[in-house]
Amino acid sequence: MLRSPAPRHILAWVVLLGLVGCVSVAVKPTTAATGPVLTVNAAAVQRPISPLIYGMNFADPSLMAELKLPINRWGGNHTTRYNWQNDITNKGSDWYFENIPEPNPDISQLPTNSAADRFITQNRANNTATLLTVPIIGWVAKDSPRDHPYDCGFKVSRYGPQDNVDPYDPDCGNGFQGGARITGNNPTDTSIAVTPAFVQQWVTHLVSRFGNAAANGVRYYALDNEPGIWHETHRDVHPTAPGYDELWQRGRDYAIAIKTADPNAQILGPVQDGWTRYLYSSYVDYASAEAEKNAHGGKPFVQWYLEQMAKYQTDNGKRLLDYFDLHYYPQANGVALTTAGNTATQALRLRSTRSLWDPNYVDESWIATTDSATPVNGIGVMNAVQLLPRMRAWVNAHYPGTKLAISEYNWGGLEHINGALAQAEVLGIFGREGLDLATLWAPPKPNQPGAFAFRIYRNYDGNGSMFGDTSVQANSANPNDLSIFAATRTSDDSLTLVIINKTADSLTSNVNLSGFTPASSAQVYRYSSANLDQIVKQADQPISASGFTATFPASSITLVVVPPAPGSIVRQPFYLPFIQK
Repeated sequence: MLRSPAPRHILAWVVLLGLVGCVSVAVKPTTAATGPVLTVNAAAVQRPISPLIYGMNFADPSLMAELKLPINRWGGNHTTRYNWQNDITNKGSDWYFENIPEPNPDISQLPTNSAADRFITQNRANNTATLLTVPIIGWVAKDSPRDHPYDCGFKVSRYGPQDNVDPYDPDCGNGFQGGARITGNNPTDTSIAVTPAFVQQWVTHLVSRFGNAAANGVRYYALDNEPGIWHETHRDVHPTAPGYDELWQRGRDYAIAIKTADPNAQILGPVQDGWTRYLYSSYVDYASAEAEKNAHGGKPFVQWYLEQMAKYQTDNGKRLLDYFDLHYYPQANGVALTTAGNTATQALRLRSTRSLWDPNYVDESWIATTDSATPVNGIGVMNAVQLLPRMRAWVNAHYPGTKLAISEYNWGGLEHINGALAQAEVLGIFGREGLDLATLWAPPKPNQPGAFAFRIYRNYDGNGSMFGDTSVQANSANPNDLSIFAATRTSDDSLTLVIINKTADSLTSNVNLSGFTPASSAQVYRYSSANLDQIVKQADQPISASGFTATFPASSITLVVVPPAPGSIVRQPFYLPFIQK
């Protein structure tokens, strides 16, 4: 998660998910206002959309099956110290640094049929790829009691009274006394030291159980989870902030171990948590962070990390890093990992999606007060996050050919139409900007509005029909009010449009089409505050050669499926080569 320059540890997201309540959007009963002009050129700015952008973390199994989810991530703080051999993990600062076993119906089979094995098995049953987080911190949970009391990092009986204790096990504290951190604790209270061989053996086990990456086994491996904040989330075993050299060396050594066990595995790194850790390897205070950066050529951490990976390939003829992976949570107050909030927060949530791409959007958070990253290819300085173009510029400048991933993100409000609008916008941006892989943290339940944002792209008609797979040029004269995303669909040559009305008014807009010869009518599907339980098929939309005019209700997501005119798509003939006998 993104943090301020004086960060604190991640709040337990499960608490946030437990919040209830739904804040309604006031929809004014007015006639439709004139909306911005929308333009689509299906022959311009064509870019393949990776299906892996529609992924989740720990997806609901039924939603996974319905959406034909492309990828599901095993991630989060607890995976940093997951022990695949005994099926026990340490929760770190999320829950009193306790070793807690994964639920397992038959531990006699371990390490076979561990929680990780079952996660992969369920993914495979749905033809869903697995993104597996592997620990590179050097410590994993030791064998511990499988019932209370659990082993924990800061036992009151060993280290004295503490500021807060587990209400279910008062002997496990939070590691603070009078606001000060307990130091000098023994890491072996909870954990055992491991080397890259531990992960190599795990990958070998997975290959023997599921096949290798090229044979539908586990294909994607992440180099731990947010290592730049280990000194907060896992300070009982890693009390000091990791530096550039440590994170690079651990990333290199564990990536080698993974690819030794499965050469076709795809590696994601450095999996940093947010803006501060993009620029620095970690952050305790500004002076020490700047000193660490200056000791490495004054380069932002992720730039330097990519350079080391590129140099390794040059020196050894082998690529270790396949995906440049970061986490991103908008830092605007009340947006990420929360319920919808009031009207002002809902408007802020929708605006803040611009931080993914817009060079003119100065972030409405503490980020605006920081110096932005060193400019790369013209991107930088303006205190605009401009995340996806910035990531691409870093890669192009320092390790070309590396794909882009965001394996954690969340815009909040998924229980509400406002969160659904934001989520639909984010997925549209991912496709338009050419992101290669993304997995939503804390995904919605199947009946929540946020799930319908995914259905618009992955199953809008209940029969598995999907948004197109090649992004094309689409623009709005005012994307803050009415945004549009467009893609052609290989399966039937249709042009698909997702149009999102983020205002409290119905908007009537002209949609101008070029580079595509449409049929005389299009199918229309809509999700809106008028019916939060389903995507509703509308009357067909008449279309002329140049486009159409339509009204888009307040707080709505509209999908328009425009088939090509008969005979307008000409396929190149396929000829078998002449073979002379």
